[in-house]
Amino acid sequence: MKNSEFVDYLCEQLMTVGPVRSKRMFGGFGLFMDELMFGLVADDILYLKTDDQTRGNFEALGLEPFRFQKGDKLIALSYSQAPEEALEQPHLLCEWANEAYGAALRSAKPNKNKKKKSL
Repeated sequence: MKNSEFVDYLCEQLMTVGPVRSKRMFGGFGLFMDELMFGLVADDILYLKTDDQTRGNFEALGLEPFRFQKGDKLIALSYSQAPEEALEQPHLLCEWANEAYGAALRSAKPNKNKKKKSL
């Protein structure tokens, strides 16, 4: 399956989670909801956002983090491969995506451009 077909499939399956959109990034795709990236697709593999609260769920299943080579260094991002069974069962995919979105929310930096409301 080509990346774009796989991404279209994922966005369709995740519509019950919320308005998911994709954006081309660095030879792959980012998956976004409410302007927060919670997933990425590279080489037809879905990776979901992790944090200290969720990383153990991925590690318990032996799921690898997303890594890429930069010069002589191997860089790991806070995204881990989604479980294969989640790709075949939409309700599981949505559960994992909700957890990833939660991780994205927790790691989001406050928008400094927004003006604070005065009391």
